[in-house]
Amino acid sequence: MNSLIIFVLLVALLLTGMPISIALGMSVLAFLYAFSTIPVEIISQRLFTGLDQFAIMAIPFFILAGAFLTTGGVATRIVNFATTLVGAMRGGLALSAVLSCAFFAALSGSSPATVVAIGSIMIPAMVKQGYPKAFGVGVVATSGGLGILIPPSIVMIIYAVSTNTSVGQLFIAGIVPGVLMALTLMLVTWLVAKKHNYPTLPQASLREIWQAFRDSIWGLLIVVIVIGGIYGGIFTPTEAAAVSAVYAFVVAVFIYGDLKIRDVPRVLRESANMSAMLLYIITNAILFSFLLTSENIPQHLAQWIVEQGLSPWMFLLFVNVLLFFAGDFMEPSSIILILAPIFLPVAIKLGIDPIHLGIVMTINMELGMITPPVGLNLYVASGLARMGLTEVTLAAAPWILVVTAVLLLVTYVPQIALWLPHLMYGIST
Repeated sequence: MNSLIIFVLLVALLLTGMPISIALGMSVLAFLYAFSTIPVEIISQRLFTGLDQFAIMAIPFFILAGAFLTTGGVATRIVNFATTLVGAMRGGLALSAVLSCAFFAALSGSSPATVVAIGSIMIPAMVKQGYPKAFGVGVVATSGGLGILIPPSIVMIIYAVSTNTSVGQLFIAGIVPGVLMALTLMLVTWLVAKKHNYPTLPQASLREIWQAFRDSIWGLLIVVIVIGGIYGGIFTPTEAAAVSAVYAFVVAVFIYGDLKIRDVPRVLRESANMSAMLLYIITNAILFSFLLTSENIPQHLAQWIVEQGLSPWMFLLFVNVLLFFAGDFMEPSSIILILAPIFLPVAIKLGIDPIHLGIVMTINMELGMITPPVGLNLYVASGLARMGLTEVTLAAAPWILVVTAVLLLVTYVPQIALWLPHLMYGIST
């Protein structure tokens, strides 16, 4: 009964148009005041202890690193390098857009930031080369979703915080699915380009490829620093985030020189605003998660599912369907923070690895970013291309199907996500 009351309160507040973060906090306060014996004073305590976690500090640092790299000319150099690699293939600029998104995703950890950084360069370039605008928009909007799958990923950090799993293992687990997603998107892009005979670029010489690589190497090295540092035991994921922010500042301001010192305060303010928004959502979602846990709702749900004889594959199908609908109306951080603590006890009882569940949920969040009505990537791409949301959605449809297919493959072949972390961390399967 209590579980029904909690979710009715939440839905009722959301229907008023209240932002999800405020609705989460208000539903907790209303339930504690009217239906619970838990003292309301505990709220302030939970607000503090909920954010008093070392892993959460990685979020503002990765946001800051992404902001420096986005405004510091790194994206342009990455696009040039990707174009020298695949530009001579059929639909070369479109393939370069996908590859650039994959590279930049490994730097920013953010899906919308990837769409902005790469889309602002590649969409006009593709239109100028004779590609239909809808094709270019569809490619960039969906490929930008790689920003939350290829590590470092802010969504993975939030999942780790809400389920007490290893950020490092999640980052490593995202590498193979991320590469698989990028290659699959490139394959479909190439097939569409070949069918419509879209243009190619001249074959780049080895000298040109080497020069483009040298120009972009300082930006790409951040991937080696973060993943190599975590795996090598040099620093924790949170420390890696801090190092990446300092490194991105040095690269943007002193090495490339595209970001002037006078512009740094503006970048800091923008990063602080984004971090504050995310941390506010996280705080209220942690409160909501605390309320669910105190009422034993995740445990009761896990027990009920086990009693129903639900098999692991049926549970994972249920998770995908629920997350698909949730992703249509909520942003990823809120979904992870609300549903991950509910799903986790059930998954453990059914023998599903928490790291595998985390990757499945992350890919679902990627899918949510490119499906209406709240697909943020679609809105960003719509603004860049000055196209309506319906047009952008239709343009992205073929690649949305690709993301869905990869999601199902990773869901039911868990070794795609688990093989690399098990190998690196010496975990027996």
